[in-house]
Amino acid sequence: MGTFQFRDRWRLPIDVTTAYAVLADVDRYAEWWPQVRRIERLDDESGHAFVRSLLPYTLDLFLTREVADPVGLVLRVRIAGDLEGWSQWRLVADPDPHHPDRGQGTGRTVAEYTLAEYTQKAVVTAPGLRRLVPVAGAVLRANHRWMMRSGQRGLVARLRA
Repeated sequence: MGTFQFRDRWRLPIDVTTAYAVLADVDRYAEWWPQVRRIERLDDESGHAFVRSLLPYTLDLFLTREVADPVGLVLRVRIAGDLEGWSQWRLVADPDPHHPDRGQGTGRTVAEYTLAEYTQKAVVTAPGLRRLVPVAGAVLRANHRWMMRSGQRGLVARLRA
């Protein structure tokens, strides 16, 4: 009990090489992702993150890089702390030539868009949250959805600025 799996897809108005660089730069997430309150770099491969969405609880997480593959366009970290598990970004160029944004005056071609798929599997280990999982699992999932939507909006706004 207390294991969550999430999958989210973001469409980003940048090419995959740039998207990879932006998503690999975890130190700057707090600049565009409102729920990422703070990141403290521990060494070249790990950091300490403080994340808070709608619920009145700040997750205390330690992230350790497992995969950083600029050719395969995959980023993966191990998560420890209030959650135990992993999260991953997998990027692909947007292959849809008929997407509604095409030809809408954006000046962008389809190759300049990226689909970023975020996958996470984690177990809640924080005692306070773990007790809530049986009765509030749906609320915790909604909290995650809100955080992801907000992150996507924040990143797209930053990219368009």
